[in-house]
Amino acid sequence: MSSLKNYGAFRLTFIFFTILLTSINATALPHQNPKSTSTQINSNSVLVALLDSHYTELSELVEKALLLQTLEQTVARHNITIFAPNNEALERQMDPEFKRFLLEPRNLKSLQNLLLFHIIPSRVGSKEWPGEELGAVAHHETLCVDGTDNRLPLTRGNSGEKIVGGLAKLTRPDDVIRPDGLIHGIERLLVPRSVQEDFNRRRSLTSISAVLPEGAPVMDPRTHRLKKKPDTPVPSGSPPALPIYDAMAPGPSLAPAPAPGPGGPRHHFDGESQVKDFIQTLLHYGGYNELADILVNLTSLATEMGKLVSEGYVLTVLAPNDEAMAKLTTDQLSDPGAPEQIMYYHLIPEYQTEESMYNSVRRFGKVQYDTLRLPHKVVAEEADGSVKFGQGEGSAYLFDPDIYTDGRISVQGIDGVLLPFQETTEKPTVDVKVVAKQRRGKLLEVACSIAEAFGRFTSCY
Repeated sequence: MSSLKNYGAFRLTFIFFTILLTSINATALPHQNPKSTSTQINSNSVLVALLDSHYTELSELVEKALLLQTLEQTVARHNITIFAPNNEALERQMDPEFKRFLLEPRNLKSLQNLLLFHIIPSRVGSKEWPGEELGAVAHHETLCVDGTDNRLPLTRGNSGEKIVGGLAKLTRPDDVIRPDGLIHGIERLLVPRSVQEDFNRRRSLTSISAVLPEGAPVMDPRTHRLKKKPDTPVPSGSPPALPIYDAMAPGPSLAPAPAPGPGGPRHHFDGESQVKDFIQTLLHYGGYNELADILVNLTSLATEMGKLVSEGYVLTVLAPNDEAMAKLTTDQLSDPGAPEQIMYYHLIPEYQTEESMYNSVRRFGKVQYDTLRLPHKVVAEEADGSVKFGQGEGSAYLFDPDIYTDGRISVQGIDGVLLPFQETTEKPTVDVKVVAKQRRGKLLEVACSIAEAFGRFTSCY
């Protein structure tokens, strides 16, 4: 009988130490909860505009310098101002040896300092330029990492022209304007002192210019006269004064407010004819009859889209094909204004083509596009060599690219109907927290059990 009691005491002691070790291990192990560090850049970012702009030479240098991630982090914190040299300044006016110096892998730091010297981490428009009074100058810090080169002076010339860095004239002020920054076009490259010294040190020279000086006047061989400098180019069809959301009337209507567009009341752009053309193209293309019927018969979106285009706005239509439209249920279309709300989510207030969208998602992974259904955005990402819109089961692929592109309206065929992600997910179930009965610690509870086994106590509670 005594051996049986000893065996029971040994067993309870073993259970006690097992529970104790288990509780110690549970508290010692850290709780891991990795957070996703993926970032998404908006489609109307100044970085996307730079890569798709006519400053092709500068955008290629930015990619070669591996600065896209740095600039993404910069625009996430504040606005930026980019002074972009034109292609001629980077192709013909730059010394070939200096260009070879910049493109050598060992000189990557010099190339990065050169490009960051053209970027100010604040928004400086042409209206914020110093006045024409004598000696007026405004110094702005740049993103250049060298402490001696992080200030860029903005001044005025003798004839009132705007000058950057003391030598580069502003040729295209406010050329590209985006919510997170803007781009000014300048006539020549700005070379910081540190990059100039690195180049001179490589050449073992002390006085060499990295940028070729302005040459003599050039004769036109056809007329035997001096070539005149071309006038500052003016972008055709400059954007309207108001955002497209301000031009939209409240409610399901798209009727524009009396905001002056590029043509104003004269309707420089014939939006009604352009909308008719793209709807006629949908019918001839085949497979998009349901969308054309919604735009013309079920809603008044065709007429109102024509008014917007006439005022100078641009639109990209993500057009679901007939097979995708057939999957819509009666409940989704029966609510008042439901067809308009569904179509608003397929209208992007930007002009995008297959090439521009694919280039954006290839470079940045995921891109958010604004839609006319505020505040919802549609997310695009690269998938199987194409562009996929939406998330989860409600996603759609770019199926028929560039069905219609006329510079104002772009129609891209997709194989699904997009719905805002919040509406496609079910409401999460709320777990009711049950308050447990207060009890003693685990260690004391086991000790009481052992004491009860030896008959010292009848109960610990």
